[in-house]
Amino acid sequence: MDDFEGKVAVVTGAASGIGRGLAETFVAAGMRVVLSDVEEPALRASTAEFASGGADVHAVVTDVSDTDAVTALADATLRRYGAVHVVCNNAGVYTGSRPSWTSTLDDWSWILGVNLMGVVHGIRSFLPIMIEQGGEAHLVNTASLAGFITGGSLYGVTKSAVVALSETVHLELVAGGYEPRISVLCPGVVDSNIFDSERNRPARFADAGPAPGGWSKEAARDSFRQGLSPRSVGEQTLRAIREQRFHIFTRPEYPPHAEHIRHRTAQILNEENPTRLPFA
Repeated sequence: MDDFEGKVAVVTGAASGIGRGLAETFVAAGMRVVLSDVEEPALRASTAEFASGGADVHAVVTDVSDTDAVTALADATLRRYGAVHVVCNNAGVYTGSRPSWTSTLDDWSWILGVNLMGVVHGIRSFLPIMIEQGGEAHLVNTASLAGFITGGSLYGVTKSAVVALSETVHLELVAGGYEPRISVLCPGVVDSNIFDSERNRPARFADAGPAPGGWSKEAARDSFRQGLSPRSVGEQTLRAIREQRFHIFTRPEYPPHAEHIRHRTAQILNEENPTRLPFA
């Protein structure tokens, strides 16, 4: 896809972080953008800011873990713009890093519902539309480097699944001769508020596991503030869509993690028990 002017993009988790960076990039490219998020005040504020700058944007409050809500998002997009060309299944949450067996079923239900089933719902709701309308179209599923390295706790489980799902959809699209293409976005450290995901945790999943060990939230926030800007991630994503490139590893974070990926791959091929390299 080379021409983005006037095309329609949908971004979930668009009120902040990577989602907002994606939306900013698409607006700058001349696209019409549907911003979706579960956090309504932040969503309305972001949408109003874009609109005040002259962007053609539309806000739809959506809980991506609810299949009916994502279907309603697709319907709202078509009612507003009549087509959809780029869909970023980006919404995600983080429940902390603790021994997996100490996480509650509510922890599992919440993170699987958003990080994995949110992507599943996005694919099921939007991809048939993109195929039927004809022409170029592109899906972007947000995973993480945690989907490629060992020991990512619940978050890593969900992101590994997103990588596998995206690979499957890519092969299905190519084998079926369908026009849409797909990318999997695998960011490293990005300046976002992922460590404050609990602000949006539904009451129905109130039973949380013990506080994670290791980093405090404050230390995690400080570390991530030093990461890539969300807008930079958005610009890298736009280039990947233009190039129809499947993997989107953000730079400069990726090179230091390449050794972790090689280490894991070598252990698999050598049938060795998993170990994890230390992070620099």
